[in-house]
Amino acid sequence: MQQMVLNEKYPVFVLDILKTETTYTNVTDILRFFKTKIEQHPVCKYIGEFDHFEHTKAINGEINPEIKDCQIIMFCFGSKLPNGKITAARPRSISVTEYEDKFEISFLEAPALIANEVMEGWVKDLKTHLND
Repeated sequence: MQQMVLNEKYPVFVLDILKTETTYTNVTDILRFFKTKIEQHPVCKYIGEFDHFEHTKAINGEINPEIKDCQIIMFCFGSKLPNGKITAARPRSISVTEYEDKFEISFLEAPALIANEVMEGWVKDLKTHLND
């Protein structure tokens, strides 16, 4: 998993998973996988999903022709509400973008280290070495 700063301000975690490295064949199945992980977590709360690809297509927006699909799953790890400002960093989301030969999974760094570790673990769990 790569950690990077996108557009000089957004700390993002990204993992490319070749389609040959996973048993998942489409974005919908990967979102279903994440929804199960979210629902099994003792603190995390599932919020919903957003089909970014269809939305952008519907408004005649610009889509990189290499992108086949792109959807986002949203959830929250918030177990404390010390003030209203912390909510600016919530909720969390994971993006799944499909290309011809791979899935690109990404999420914005969370303020809580444990949330980053959990999301990173979920993303890495997608990678299944079929030849082992």
